[in-house]
Amino acid sequence: MIVGALQVRLLIRESRSLKDKRRVISSIKDRLRNAFGVSVAEVENQDHRQLAVLGIAIVGNDSREITSVLDKMVDALRSHPIAELLDYERKL
Repeated sequence: MIVGALQVRLLIRESRSLKDKRRVISSIKDRLRNAFGVSVAEVENQDHRQLAVLGIAIVGNDSREITSVLDKMVDALRSHPIAELLDYERKL
């Protein structure tokens, strides 16, 4: 069993309140879960209206496949129209 983890830091410039941020983050989490079959949680900066840190986990038996899925998620987050990907850290 191989566990892949991804931590991403996002900036949501248009967020004027925590409610705005939650709406955007909820949409991102749902999209990642549905598209990639991963577990996603906001793990830091819950009280900051424009910054979000998401923890993403995936389990499988092929490290190349897990790495590929993690890379595809990073690409998807880079092209998000509202949230800007500031940085990320990937672990296997």
